This record gives sequence, C-alpha cells and structure tokens, in this order.
Amino acid sequence: MTEEELSELIRDCPTLYHMAELGSLSSIREHGLLSTSSLLNLYQTSEPPRDAIESQRRDASVTLQRDGLQPAVVRDQLPMDDKGLTRCLSDGLTPRDWYRLLNSRVFFWLTKDRLIRLLSAGTYRGQEHDVLEIDTASLVGAYKDKIWLCPINSGCTKPFPHPRGQTTFLRIKDYPYSEWRKKRRAGERAVELCVDEGVRDIDRFINRAVRMKGAEEIKVL
Repeated sequence: MTEEELSELIRDCPTLYHMAELGSLSSIREHGLLSTSSLLNLYQTSEPPRDAIESQRRDASVTLQRDGLQPAVVRDQLPMDDKGLTRCLSDGLTPRDWYRLLNSRVFFWLTKDRLIRLLSAGTYRGQEHDVLEIDTASLVGAYKDKIWLCPINSGCTKPFPHPRGQTTFLRIKDYPYSEWRKKRRAGERAVELCVDEGVRDIDRFINRAVRMKGAEEIKVL
C-alpha cells in the first residue's frame, strides 16, 4: 500500500470500531485495550487454564480475575471452530496456530456496518456492549509499524470458511490495496485492522464511547 492509498483508506474509514464487554470502559482506560494474550499476562493466568483460553476454541466467554483488578471478560469464539479452520487454513497452520495468532492482537472494524453486524449476531443481539469509536488517522500514525490489515473476518468460519494463511494479515506497506480496490467498494477494501499486543494508551485515540444494544445507541459513556 502506498502512502496515497493509505490516505484514501483513512478518508474512507475515518473511524475504527471496537466492541468491548459491558462495563469494561474504565478498565480499558486504565490498562489499555489489550489482546487476549496481554490480558492473560496482566491477570497472571497460568497453565493449564491459559492454554485453554489462548490456544483452543472458546465455546463460552471466560472471566479473568486477579486481586486489585476489575474482572475482565474474554469473549467466546462461537463463530469459528476447529472443523472449519482445518478446512480453510494453509501454509501448514493448525487451528491452535490460528487461535494463538488472533489472541495476540486487538481488533478493530473499519466500518460501522461491520460493527452492527457483530452487535446483531447470535447471542450478542440481546446484550449491551461498550463500543469504542477510534480516530483512524491518529491510531495509524502512532502504531503504523504494529498494525496488520486483513481482508476477511478472521474470527469466523461460518457459514463458509474462507481460505486463510500466513499472508491473510499483512503490514500496511505490504497490503495489496490496489487489488482490493478493483474488487470491492470503499470501506470494504480492508475488513479488519489489528494491533500487536494491544493499545495501552487507547484513551488518546477514543473519539467517543457508546453503550449499544444491537444497532441501538443507549447512551454516550
């Protein structure tokens, strides 16, 4: 991706969206928006529970606890399973590899439409969530070397497991934006933006935080 293409992406997607657990905003502001692996470090989660959370499919959300810290919820992975991953993974990757890869990063949607789809999916549609709206330009400017772009929903294998492998996530400079521009409309040329380990100073980049239930905005936080 050239600098001109990056500027176009930021113009098309000026806001990034992250769906967080209800009531988690205060902890996020204090400790940062952390990947699952970074949360496990913060909460000093040891084996064997750590392996089950980090390297295997979570069929239910898991609550992490540690004295002196607010409980943190690691979300389930119901939209993805080993069977689907086994079908779609390439480059010698295993489901365990993919779970660990996803858990090492924190994820953002590039469009509100993608956010609403997640908020309205499955069991989530009846739940309230804290949604972070992030300034794309500022985050990219500060974390450019730690950012990956992805053209698919990497945490979903249902109803069809789209192929994925070592090059599904690419650094900004390596992302084939011009190719996706030929195939997709603005806003869909990258589906996910993720950051290694997390964004510990996420509060710098939050434009707005909103409590939502499905597509409904309940209140500004």
